[in-house]
Amino acid sequence: MIVLDDRTEMAEESGELTLDAMFEALAKMPVPEGTKVEIVGGNIFMSPQRQTHFEIVFDILQQLYGRYPRNRMASDVRIDFPGHLNGFACDAAALAEGAVRGDHGRWRHQDVEFVAEVLSKSTALNDYGPKKTAYALAEVPVYLVVDPYQGRCHLYTQPKDGDYATETKVPFGEDLDLTDTVVGLTLKTDEFPRD
Repeated sequence: MIVLDDRTEMAEESGELTLDAMFEALAKMPVPEGTKVEIVGGNIFMSPQRQTHFEIVFDILQQLYGRYPRNRMASDVRIDFPGHLNGFACDAAALAEGAVRGDHGRWRHQDVEFVAEVLSKSTALNDYGPKKTAYALAEVPVYLVVDPYQGRCHLYTQPKDGDYATETKVPFGEDLDLTDTVVGLTLKTDEFPRD
């Protein structure tokens, strides 16, 4: 049973459920350590992090560090995206030069240049569905889905009208050429582990 504070109950009674109210309620729940919590389309998703997941995210962030300073990267940090109640904790995100935090000290989706999501079986449909749509609506220039089950990366670029015009599939072991994108580097996948 979840006990909600007065503010959350008032928001629900008025029919105006907000991301802040939902995250406040989640903060009071006994969520196990090492569990990623996101709100996608108003639905709460919790998934335990795996070692494979960590290694891929860490590898991506290390490679991005050559282009993005640490203070312009994020991992598992809430960023609100367009659409109905979308508070994502992107596995890896890189932010534009001059990015500023908006209300409540959170990064603004308008400043996100790159997002990577590492699939987990329980949330894969989100990464290819509503999250992909939200990232395209936010005009995130580069969206990467890493699938350790198939040993493949799906790279989406050129956002337009809530979708991506370009999809490129690259198997683990081959380089991901991002030199023609805002990211401006080649991402190595040869050390990405498989599940």
